[in-house]
Amino acid sequence: MSIAQLEMVAELESNKEQKCLRDFQLAQQHVQNNKHKLTGLEQYRLDYLRQAQAKAKQGMAATSYGQHQQFIGKLDKACEQQTKVVSNALLVAEQRRQQWLNQQKKRKAVEMLLAKQRKAIDFKMAKQEQHMLDELALQRFVRKEPSYKF
Repeated sequence: MSIAQLEMVAELESNKEQKCLRDFQLAQQHVQNNKHKLTGLEQYRLDYLRQAQAKAKQGMAATSYGQHQQFIGKLDKACEQQTKVVSNALLVAEQRRQQWLNQQKKRKAVEMLLAKQRKAIDFKMAKQEQHMLDELALQRFVRKEPSYKF
């Protein structure tokens, strides 16, 4: 594979890595958003529970108390569902992180191969240049007239 082809592959792998990184960052943001929703939902449930208890202490009809308990049950269920959403989002984020790390390894491997080929080419060119310099020095030496005469 030529240097130009390897450079193209390296650029392609780098672009893939950047896409994987963006996907991972979006997944992390999704986790944070869902955690924030869960926290808000739990806080709302707690506040509503406190208000219901305060109303119960002041005296509340049985039907009203039942309605409050039903609503608290719905809030509990919503918290459970949101907890599952957060768990799933965490799994997706971890998968995206692994994809990003794997793609990063691929990019580094291609870049290492590219560097190795460049080094080999540089070595070959330096060797050719040294050979040419040696040839020139030898030709000068051969062409040089002897400094002594008979």
